[in-house]
Amino acid sequence: MVTPSLFDTDPVGSPHETAFQEWLAARSAAGTLREASSMAVYRDMWNGFTSWCLGQSPRVTLESLSPADLDAFKAARYGIKSSDLSLSPRHALRLVRLIDHVLRHRCAMHDLPPSTAAADWLLAHPEIRYAEAASADPPPEFLSASEAKHLILFLSSARPRPGASSEGRGQPLTWQQLRNHAAVGLQLGAGLAPGDVRALAIDAPTTAGGRVADRPWKIAVPGNGNLPPRETPIAPWAAELLKHWLQVRAELGIPGEQLFPSTRTGKPWGKESHYRCARELLSQAGLDSAEGGSFRLRHTFALRQLRRGTSVEQVARWLGLEVEAMNKYTRVLIAPADVV
Repeated sequence: MVTPSLFDTDPVGSPHETAFQEWLAARSAAGTLREASSMAVYRDMWNGFTSWCLGQSPRVTLESLSPADLDAFKAARYGIKSSDLSLSPRHALRLVRLIDHVLRHRCAMHDLPPSTAAADWLLAHPEIRYAEAASADPPPEFLSASEAKHLILFLSSARPRPGASSEGRGQPLTWQQLRNHAAVGLQLGAGLAPGDVRALAIDAPTTAGGRVADRPWKIAVPGNGNLPPRETPIAPWAAELLKHWLQVRAELGIPGEQLFPSTRTGKPWGKESHYRCARELLSQAGLDSAEGGSFRLRHTFALRQLRRGTSVEQVARWLGLEVEAMNKYTRVLIAPADVV
């Protein structure tokens, strides 16, 4: 049964409908939306939103949509008893997520400035944002913008800066310390999980085709039985740190197939040793915490990429996650900030 419209305006052919169709086609092509029943639910939800937008005076366009408009939309739907038209907190969350996904896809597809109206609205309504959050599924821990900038400066201090004098640099880092800095840098600057870092092969970084000669710009992460292999971009500051680590490793002649070995003989890095090294480094940076561990860095990468305007589907591919698993991030979008 088709959901009846709240208004008489026909959404077919409107820019709203075009944006939805483009998003739906992209999801279908990526294989992340296959069920006809799910498509029908999304279409009904979007048609209700579109009809409301086109029924306003003046009309609410995708460019002009604001958190205040979403407040008005929620108010127009509040208290309606019909189960398919009411806007309960859980239904409101699903609908605003849909609006956010469609708007972000539209902006990315047509090279438009990111639209954050839906994300901003969710930030202002925690009762909606956490409508599906259970006590066993708390929001992910992540670094604030100031903490992320502080950590970037701390990690980047491990590599020599052009034109800087040798005085004031302090004691040079050991190769293990430099390895730790580069490994933690990839968690924050490329969104890698600890297991991803240990699994990286020596030839995982790609330098060819980058904007800066000899600087890695993406890295290949192998599959692990549960997830397929993938590639993810590296933030420039983390790429410079990785480049320095590769140079030092080559100078020392450290063998082995792993990008980050445990010993000078190339022995693979163990889980416990890696955990201790990452924890100690974060403590040295003043970011020691019993909550989140180094996974906070991966979560920070994901949240800041989403806030930057990167599509949920793209960030999911970089992280090696199913799109549905991104809900924990879209619930907790942070304030605008430059990507790390």
